Amino acid sequence: MIVIDLETSGTNPYKHSILSIGAVDFSNPERQFYQECRIEKDKEYTEEALNVNGFKKEDLNDPKKKTLENVLNEFIEWMKPVEDKTISGHNVNFDATFLNYSFKRYNIDFSFGYRVLDTHSLVYASMLSRNLKIPLKNEKTGINSDYVFNYVGLPSEPKPHNALNGAKMEAEALSRIIFGRKLLKEYDNYSVPVYLSKSNVQK
Repeated sequence: MIVIDLETSGTNPYKHSILSIGAVDFSNPERQFYQECRIEKDKEYTEEALNVNGFKKEDLNDPKKKTLENVLNEFIEWMKPVEDKTISGHNVNFDATFLNYSFKRYNIDFSFGYRVLDTHSLVYASMLSRNLKIPLKNEKTGINSDYVFNYVGLPSEPKPHNALNGAKMEAEALSRIIFGRKLLKEYDNYSVPVYLSKSNVQK
């Protein structure tokens, strides 16, 4: 499984561009990927997106950065050793849509498909199993990424967002929800909540 997080110039893959890709090989979590790229020439950006990811306008066309096509090909190479290329993360369909559109645009023969593993769904299911009330926003689930991280015993994600940092925190969250154990050394000081610990589960 590959845990993925992107930073983009907006929310529409047809109008906006991938700016960075962060990924963690879940079976070998010390093996990680991070690359930033220039905005695509025909794409737009929103101020809201830049406020979230911390990129500045001058960063978008930095000639020192690689093109998205270059970064996508490097990402494909990085993924080759991973047997199970199912992707996971938070709101991961957003990332999959951007990536699959970009692969197609640059004639890269790869697609992640439609089946993904999402931290939101896992936390939602965990809360239901514990008879907890689901937090709502506008009469729909209000479980965002920070809620997920706090639920598994992690702090909120540092701002501005960074794709690799997001992928690592999502991988850590997945390990705690699925296995009831820590994954990465940088989060070792944060305890796994008792309700996620497998030793607390009755057999």
